[in-house]
Amino acid sequence: MSLEFASDLAPGRFARRAVRSAGIAGFGAAVPEQVVDNLVVGAGAGVTPEWIVKRTGIESRRHLRPGERLDALAAAAGAEALAQAGLPATALDAVLVGTSTADEVYPQAAPLVAALLGAEGAMAWDTSLACTGFLAVLAQGAALIESGRATHVLAIGADAVSRNVDPADKGPAALFGDGAGAAVLTLGGAGRVGATVLGCDGAHGSYLVAERSDGIISMNGWEIFHHAVTRMAECSLEALAREGLSVEELALVVPHQANARITRALVERLGLREEQVVDDIADRGNTSAATVPLALHRAAAEGRVPEEGAVLLCAFGAGLAWGATVLHYGATP
Repeated sequence: MSLEFASDLAPGRFARRAVRSAGIAGFGAAVPEQVVDNLVVGAGAGVTPEWIVKRTGIESRRHLRPGERLDALAAAAGAEALAQAGLPATALDAVLVGTSTADEVYPQAAPLVAALLGAEGAMAWDTSLACTGFLAVLAQGAALIESGRATHVLAIGADAVSRNVDPADKGPAALFGDGAGAAVLTLGGAGRVGATVLGCDGAHGSYLVAERSDGIISMNGWEIFHHAVTRMAECSLEALAREGLSVEELALVVPHQANARITRALVERLGLREEQVVDDIADRGNTSAATVPLALHRAAAEGRVPEEGAVLLCAFGAGLAWGATVLHYGATP
């Protein structure tokens, strides 16, 4: 939501206006060059390519090669978003990266990404919230702008979950890929960030775990499926209610690309029309925090992001954590 401020504050870089509104001014995306198809994954996990497609909707995914870095991938996505927004990196007040798979325990990815981009002196930090990470940094970036603490923020979702997968474990092996997606948030940007709902249920965190000792993912697939559909539907409806919008009024819905069956169940639960929904999983897999911005980037490139209308983003991941955000294009509702 936008915040109101007194109009007699001193002018300056972070001068507050009567109503400050954060919006998306540019998208960016980057995926590794290495394509890993279902033949390769199936051979390691003891399943057929057909089994993977039936269970996940995924035909291939991208993996970083040994020695390739996630921060470089995130910076590439950020550079495209900045170019699309027509903004130099030196104008950024903050670089926020949603990731659970930074190249090192520390430094975090965000300061390294800022350095690669040339965003000297910008605030920079990671938010480790797995698949919900991008919605979290989007909310943080919007709040910085709305509060007058920033004017330009780069929000990135980036993960290399392939590093945390046992190739013999068919569930995670079939699902996860690597990638990065970015959005530039600016004061008064075209895609205004509206109501945002974020929540968690740590009591069920054991359903999706990567231990620090080895980093390998273990998950309870059935419980994740159930909670993902339920929580994404609930928070989506809550975000829409805060905006006074109905499902039918949405121009586009961009859900976390966790699994094609989860997306189909969410479509049914919310009563969405198929043409409203972005399905980006077939050639990318589940890229964790990167799925929503990658799907947004593809939708924008295909002309699906409306000039006027509402776009719903929603995600669910480890924690358990979930979130939904409404973007407004065109006239302010």
